[in-house]
Amino acid sequence: MNSLPTFQTTATQSTAPVAAARPKITGRNVNVFYGEKHAIKDVNVDIPERSVMAFIGPSGCGKSTFLRCINRMNDTISICRVTGNINIDEQDIYDRDLDVVQLRARVGMVFQKPNPFPKSIYENVAYGPRIHGLVKSKTDLDEIVETSLKKASLWNEVKDRLQESGTGLSGGQQQRLCIARAIAVSPEVILMDEPCSALDPIATAKIEELIDELKQNFTIVIVTHSMQQAARVSQRTAFFHLGILVEEGATDQIFTNPSDTRTRDYITGRFG
Repeated sequence: MNSLPTFQTTATQSTAPVAAARPKITGRNVNVFYGEKHAIKDVNVDIPERSVMAFIGPSGCGKSTFLRCINRMNDTISICRVTGNINIDEQDIYDRDLDVVQLRARVGMVFQKPNPFPKSIYENVAYGPRIHGLVKSKTDLDEIVETSLKKASLWNEVKDRLQESGTGLSGGQQQRLCIARAIAVSPEVILMDEPCSALDPIATAKIEELIDELKQNFTIVIVTHSMQQAARVSQRTAFFHLGILVEEGATDQIFTNPSDTRTRDYITGRFG
């Protein structure tokens, strides 16, 4: 059998009691269908609060599909049907009486390709608080914009050009602007779907450092094709294959001593 490769993990993974953390998100018997295609099959998972969970697995395995269940982005696909239960703080997010707009304020999302609005840097961040009625004055809005950009480690780079277009920033800066935009409405959860796949190594390192800082205040779920990235940024890892959640556990355990042979085969490069 192939030996497991060595993945560098953060020091917090071996010391932080992530397994005992209160679940922020729970999924029970979650199934997703695209028409007749059964894309996600009976997924059960607990995602601890104020931590980073990574979803890994080969292309088409269902990890992004499950991620989009957490803020009901799959609702926008007419042939998509979701069954089972997903709760955030024990509230069923598929309850018919739940306001999906408010859910997506609680659950921010950062996509694979940076997608700033064709507006100024300031307006990119101000947009969410404004439409959700979170501010009463220009002073309040200015404070939210500054705080959000600081949390996204972007303030010092853009504070003198807030009225310039967000699309004029570099790729890495655009992605951090999108993160600032997501956290401006004070979400509880941030979903990240391959947030570094379009970035160079330096920009990727900055995003990873930012993720490590953000987990102090947010629950983060990241989909990544990079096992090295999962090992660096997450405390828990879930391995998906063919729509099945094969294995989930502490990141260092998944990468050094997986319990399922499919996980081991993926990590050692035998498929994927």
